[in-house]
Amino acid sequence: MAAVVASLSLCYSARPNLLLRSFSRPKHRTMAAMSDDPIREWILTEGKASQITKITSVGGGCINLATHYHTDSAPFFVKTNRSIGPEMFEGEALGLEAMYETKTIRVPKPHKVGALPTGGSYIIMEFIEFGSRGSQAELGRKLAEMHKAGKSSKGFGFEVDNTIGSTPQINTWSTDWIEFYGEKRLGYQLKLLRDQYGDTAIYQKGYTLIQNMASLFENVVIEPCLLHGDLWSGNIAYDKNSEPVILDPACYYGHNEAEFGMSWCAGFGESFYNAYFKVMPKEEGFEKRRDLYLLYHYLNHYNLFGSGYRSSAMSIIDGYLRMLSA
Repeated sequence: MAAVVASLSLCYSARPNLLLRSFSRPKHRTMAAMSDDPIREWILTEGKASQITKITSVGGGCINLATHYHTDSAPFFVKTNRSIGPEMFEGEALGLEAMYETKTIRVPKPHKVGALPTGGSYIIMEFIEFGSRGSQAELGRKLAEMHKAGKSSKGFGFEVDNTIGSTPQINTWSTDWIEFYGEKRLGYQLKLLRDQYGDTAIYQKGYTLIQNMASLFENVVIEPCLLHGDLWSGNIAYDKNSEPVILDPACYYGHNEAEFGMSWCAGFGESFYNAYFKVMPKEEGFEKRRDLYLLYHYLNHYNLFGSGYRSSAMSIIDGYLRMLSA
């Protein structure tokens, strides 16, 4: 039932929502000369730099502006958005921090989130110098180690709602994965499609699938693992030592297999999966569930980019309805 779609290099970054954390709380500004530039202020105080030597633009994003600050202490990577408040970057910072704390795969450490005085918001994080492409096996192994280390006692979900691209991603905690994935992932996307495009056909068939998909999870033990949530080629890089780095997360705790939902746009090869499953063994029925996790992202691409993704999503739904005789 593998869906067929042209592989497009579509860029988007996670946009989590509503979080109060120590690194995101605005601080009282005592340096009046820099009060109109909170990014500069932080770098020259808490960032422990005495001089910013150069500021260069970094390409690749389509939602936020990205900048590399060169200083006499450490380099910093800064993203800004002139139209969205700090809640977007606060959620991203929480996801990065959660992955960073597993001490498994490399992610940029978040430093500061705040509001821009003229409107909008920013995030300051560790700057990682990228190098040549590294080993897919190492990527698979370290991703599996993150899934193994990052667990939640609260169940499936996350501390905040966030976004997948610019689509809201609801992360209210649940102890039932099938219910969570059906309601908060597939169901939410289907409702958006019905409301945005009036597509009642895919809505109705999709909900029939949700109501009948439990059998795909028989004899499977599902633990809430920390997921990057939006793992495609644009969010994977390698540092100057060829170690894998993952970026721009849409984190939540979920079934580890859901991490492969963007595999059609990630280029994972056999060495990646072999290394991954040595750490996180493949569960019974993995192949039968694989397209179910692709479906979430095809639905999201339909919502974000239009009906070019409809046929791929519908073919997955129709295939499952035939398989489940629903």
